[in-house]
Amino acid sequence: MSQNKTASQNKPASPLLLGATALGALGVIGSYAAAGHERFWANWILWFVLLFTLGLGALFIVALEHLVSARWSVPVRRIPERLATLLIPAIPVGLIGLLALPVLYPGTRPEAAHHPILAGKAFWLSIPFFSVRTLVAFALCLLGLALLVGGSLKQDATKNPAFNIRARKFAPAFMAIFALVITLIAFDWISGLTPEWYSDIFGVYVFAGAFLSGLAATALSVLYLQDQGRLEGVKGDHLYNLGAFLFAFTVFWSYIGFAQYMLMWYANLPDEVIYYKVRLAGSWRAITIALASLHFVIPFFALVTRDAKKDPKRLRRVAYLMLGAHVLDMYWLIFPVLGVTPHFSWPEISFALFFIGGIVLWVRGAMQRGEDMPVGDPFLREGLEFRL
Repeated sequence: MSQNKTASQNKPASPLLLGATALGALGVIGSYAAAGHERFWANWILWFVLLFTLGLGALFIVALEHLVSARWSVPVRRIPERLATLLIPAIPVGLIGLLALPVLYPGTRPEAAHHPILAGKAFWLSIPFFSVRTLVAFALCLLGLALLVGGSLKQDATKNPAFNIRARKFAPAFMAIFALVITLIAFDWISGLTPEWYSDIFGVYVFAGAFLSGLAATALSVLYLQDQGRLEGVKGDHLYNLGAFLFAFTVFWSYIGFAQYMLMWYANLPDEVIYYKVRLAGSWRAITIALASLHFVIPFFALVTRDAKKDPKRLRRVAYLMLGAHVLDMYWLIFPVLGVTPHFSWPEISFALFFIGGIVLWVRGAMQRGEDMPVGDPFLREGLEFRL
C-alpha cells in the first residue's frame, strides 16, 4: 500500500460533507409529511434509479473488460469494481421503494382491472409479481458482484490466474443478466409510472444512460486518485480511451433517444405521443432542451478532438456534466408523473443532499478498500505498458 493511500485512509470525512448529508436526511424525513406522499416517493424512486443504474453501469464496465479480454483497462479496472459496490446500498433503497407502488404506479391499483389497456397487463403490473421481479434482479446483481468484484479482490492475495478464466466464462452470462436487469428497471420502475405507454427501445435508452454514468464516475475517480499520487502508471493513453468511450456513448444515447422520439412522432399514435406531449409542453419544454444540450451537444463538442479526450481538466468537467445530465434525464423520465408543472424546491434539494452525500461517502470509503490496481491480474503489466 502506498504512503499516499495510507494518508488518505487516515483523513476523516469532511465536516461539510457530513453536515450536508445529515441536513438532507432531516429534509427527506420532513418532506414525507410536508410535501405529500406522491412527491416524496417520486424523489425516492428517482434517487433509487440513479443509484442503481450508476452501480450497474460500473459493473457492466467490469464485465465488458473480461468479455473482450481488454488489456489497456486492467490498471483502472479496480475503479469500476469499487463503484459497482453502490449496488449494495441501492438494494435496501429499492426495497423501501416498493412501498411507492400503490402510490405512484397506476397498474398496481384495483381500478386498473377496469382500464381498457391495463386490464391486460394486470398480472404483470401487480404488486406481488413486481416485487418478485425486483428481488430476482437484486439477487442477480449480487451474484455478479460476488463473482466479478469479489473474485478480483481475492486474486490480489492469491495471484491465481484461474480467476481470469472464470470471469471470462461468466462474462457472457452476465451480459444476459445485465440485459434482463436493466430492462426490468426501465420498464418496471420508470415506464411503469405511465403503463399505458410503451417503447420497444426504452430499455436500450436506459442502458445507454447507465453505461455513461458508470464511465463518467470511473473517469472522475481515476482523476481523483491521480491527484492523490495514486494509480502510478496510468497515463494519458488510458485517459484517452475513457474519453473516447464517453464520446462514443454520448452519441449512442442521443441516437437512441432521437430514434425513439422520431418513430413515435411519425406514427402519431395517441397512446404513444401523450408521453412526449407532456414533456414538450410548458416548463417541461425548457427541461427537454436543456437535457439535449447537456447530455449531447456540449459533451459532443467538448470531446470531439483527439487531445480533448485525454486532457484531465476537460475530461473531469465533461464527466461531472454527464453525471448531472444523468440526474436530469431521470428527473425528466420520472417527475412528469406528478403533473404538467416541474417540481423543484426544498424537498428535491434535501433528497439531493442526502443521496449525493451518501454516494460520495460510500465511494470515498470504497476507494480505500483493497489495492488501487488488480495486482494479482497477470495482464496488469501489459495494461501498464499500453500505448496508442
